[in-house]
Amino acid sequence: MADNQNENSTPAEASNAPAPEAKAETAPASEAPAPASQAPASTPATQTAAPSDDSGNHRGGGHGGGRGRGRGRGQRQAPPKPMTEDGKELTEKVVFINRCATATKGGRRFSFSALMVSGDKEGRVGVGFGKAQEVSECIRKGSDDAKRSLVRIKIVDGTIPHEVQAEHGGGVVLLKPACPGTGIIAGGGVRAVCEAVGITDVLGKSLGSNNHSNVVKATLKALSQLRTREEVLASRGKKVKESL
Repeated sequence: MADNQNENSTPAEASNAPAPEAKAETAPASEAPAPASQAPASTPATQTAAPSDDSGNHRGGGHGGGRGRGRGRGQRQAPPKPMTEDGKELTEKVVFINRCATATKGGRRFSFSALMVSGDKEGRVGVGFGKAQEVSECIRKGSDDAKRSLVRIKIVDGTIPHEVQAEHGGGVVLLKPACPGTGIIAGGGVRAVCEAVGITDVLGKSLGSNNHSNVVKATLKALSQLRTREEVLASRGKKVKESL
């Protein structure tokens, strides 16, 4: 009988043994909703963070956005044109820009020089030279130097009154008058000087060195030697009516 009771009790104990496991299994079931309750708490954080990102993306565009937009920034104005002392506008031409490199302990250091021609296209022209560490600065210096050295040139009906030849250093320039409609038959520094002074018809030829500075200065020297018919007759003691 005792054996039977033991046999009968063992199935009961076996059937009652899984009960704690069932409680253990049911316990996670009660804990499972906890992450679900935490998930909605994190979603508003992501939703609130999104508008801040969008507002940052509109910084470069949109109404009044951008660092340089919507702040009352005006349009860039062109630099003032060079003028003479009597208020006439000057025409500036860059003939040549030279770059010079100096080798130093820290590396190569560059400097620039500019040869400038300025004129009012009404008989006045000047040549200037400027040197600086940057191109814009050397052009400004050359322009100021050219404005300070304006000279008066004799022009008759858009051309020169007579043939002339002059030289400066190794540069030799020959200029001849031309009929209306010919244009400026010249190049390089000769053309720049003739256009700035206001000559429309001329024949020019460089016979010497190709150095830009020498050619420009020889052209200016040749133009400064020009004399009108009245000046030649006055030097001879004659009048215009007597020469006809």
